[in-house]
Order: sequence, then C-alpha cells, then structure tokens
Amino acid sequence: MIILVINCGSSSIKYQLLDMKSDDVYSLLAKGILERIGMPMSKLTHKPTGKDPLVLEMPVSDHKVGMKLVLDTLIDPVHGVIGSFADIDAVGHRIVQGAEYFSGSVIVDDDVIDKIRICCDYAPLHNPAHLLGIEAVSNVLPEITQVVTFDTAFHQTMEPAAYMYALPYEYYSKYRVRRYGAHGTSHLYVSHEGAAFAGIDINNSKIITCHIGNGSSVTAIKNGKSVDTSMGFTPLEGMIMGTRCGTMDPNVVTYLMKKEGLTPDQMTDIMNKKSGFLGMSEGVTSDCRDLVDRREAGDKRAKLILDKLVLDITKLVGGYIAEMNGVDLIVFTAGIAENNPWIRRDVCANFGYMGIEIDEEVNAKARRDNAIISTPASKVKVAMIPTDEELVIARDTMHLAEGRK
Repeated sequence: MIILVINCGSSSIKYQLLDMKSDDVYSLLAKGILERIGMPMSKLTHKPTGKDPLVLEMPVSDHKVGMKLVLDTLIDPVHGVIGSFADIDAVGHRIVQGAEYFSGSVIVDDDVIDKIRICCDYAPLHNPAHLLGIEAVSNVLPEITQVVTFDTAFHQTMEPAAYMYALPYEYYSKYRVRRYGAHGTSHLYVSHEGAAFAGIDINNSKIITCHIGNGSSVTAIKNGKSVDTSMGFTPLEGMIMGTRCGTMDPNVVTYLMKKEGLTPDQMTDIMNKKSGFLGMSEGVTSDCRDLVDRREAGDKRAKLILDKLVLDITKLVGGYIAEMNGVDLIVFTAGIAENNPWIRRDVCANFGYMGIEIDEEVNAKARRDNAIISTPASKVKVAMIPTDEELVIARDTMHLAEGRK
C-alpha cells in the first residue's frame, strides 16, 4: 500500500511517500519539503530514492497550490516515483493537538475536522496549518482516504494528577484546561524502538524519552504508556526551546504585560516566537548549531543558553526518575539530541551518582543510526534513537485504510 505522509506547517509542507508492505517491511519512495509558502519565493526540495534530488524555486501562493506541486512532482516523468495519483492508496497527516477527543489515529470525516478546528484554540500555531493540509489534499484527491495521527494521543494515558493544573476546577470543566503534551508520536516510536534495541520488555519497563529539537519535550513512559510529559496545555511549557520560553513563573506574564502595555496576543507571540534561544541571544539565532559555533568561539551568552538547555533536560529527567521510582532506559532523539553528542554526555554526567556511564567513543560517533551509548557496566541503559514519526503515521494510515476497504 502506497501511503503519502503529510506534515503541514504554517508556511511549509513536509512529506514522505512510502510503499508499506507491513509494519516492518516498507520502502521510502521519496521525501521532501516545500518551504516559504505564501512568500515571494518558495522552495521545494524533493529527494526521490535512487534519483538525483530536485530543488525548485517559485512563488507558491497557498497550501492548495503547494499540495498540487508536491503531487505533480511525485508523478513527474523524470523526478517522480509513481505513475499517477491513482497509485496513492491513502494519505496520513500529523496533527499536533487532539485534546481529549482522540486517543489514537482516525479516518478523516466532517466530525473529525470539526474537532480539530475546536483544538485550534490549544495549538494556534499548528492546527490551522494541519487543516489547510487536509483541505488541500481533498481538493486535489477528493476520493482518497485521509487519516490523522495526533501528537497528543499518546499522552492520553496520563493520570489526572499528572495532567491537571491547580487552577479552579471550573476551568477544566468549562474549557478543558489541562496538560496535553506533544511530540507523542515521536515518544511512542523511540520508546518502543529503543526498548527493542536495548533488549528491554516494553510492557515491563521504565523509560524516559528526550525529544530535543527546535521544539523539545521529555516524557516518562511506564510499561509502554505515557505517565507524564513536559509540554502542557500548549507546546510552550517545559524546557527552553528555539523560540519558546518554556516553564516560568506565570506572574512574569502579567507583570510584563503591565510594564510594556502588551495585549494577550502580543505576549503570546513573545513567549512562543521571540523567546528561548532567540530571546536569550537577543535576536541573534534560534538555531542550536549557531549557538554551538558561538560557544566554541568563546561567546559567553551562547554558553549560558546551552548550559540552561542541559540543566532543563536534567531537571526533567531527574523528576521523572523519581516519579517512576527508577528508570531502565533513557532515550535521546530529534535533531539537537541526535546531532550533538555533548548534550547526551553532559545530561548523563549529572546522573553518575546512580551509576549511569556513557561510552565516550560510541557516543561521539552516534549520529544517524540506533546506538546504545552507555557502557556495559552502566546501571541504566542510554540510547540514541533517530525518531521516525512518519513511519508511525504510515503504519496507522495503512491499518485504518485497510480496515475501511
């Protein structure tokens, strides 16, 4: 079954086309990203398996036009990988926020779309873009089965003590204000993949997964189920991120709004888009790679930011070890954690007291493939597992589409 996986951002479309034979037997036909949709000049980077990459620059006015460009590229006589649109059996979409409505992937219908739209209040930077992606596919492929996979679904196993805020209960009753988490698809994948790779029974395990990228979260997973996670009502809560501030005293918000005369929307914009690496560097960069380069050149501010990143991760991991009364496996994943061995080393160095030991040589080389980076003598196994959210989405899409047939 040929599955197209779509991840729409506010100005981008990431995609993968996979030929799924089964959960574990599949091949990647092509992947790519269309960036800067709606801007004067957009850029498509298309990577067909076994062929040369294609880079196109042209104006793309909206997601509907962008989706048509992606699909046309997939069937292009030279750069394409399938003969026609009819070769695509189903489309799977990543959705950030499903709130309490969804505990798993579902086939798209009018009711599902209505609920995703309601959840736009909880993920205003993400869900509207996802809806544009669903609409764009419907316009180009009106009869195709579409499936949605929610980042929040994996965290629906949390107990109320983990997801409730200590606000007046009426705000939960009226508005469903609670912790929902995010990156659930990634945490699900790397916990299962990591357990299998480390020889641990996922159904009898205590695992902590660290998804560290431009957006970051840490999750406590007991016996294969999420029991706590660092992101909250929105993806703003938790540790420092590329442009997000993470957890802080809520009174800072009202204090700054009064001092600076800010509206709620302006304050939300500051916390989500102008804080984190970007804010602490005074607008220099939101990219960890730049911070690493600047730290190595002696920039004290860059060192401060990266030290805070390590400390934030350490506090979350330590808290979850206590919450689960132990840990069998710590997994690092996502762009920053996969490409920066020093983060994995520095975080784990704070747990030397409990017998965690990192194999420096293995850790330094671990980049693109699954790796156990702890020593054989380590009391806890530590792994680097590259995440593959698209595979999870493709698997769920395949099963639901097969069931529909």
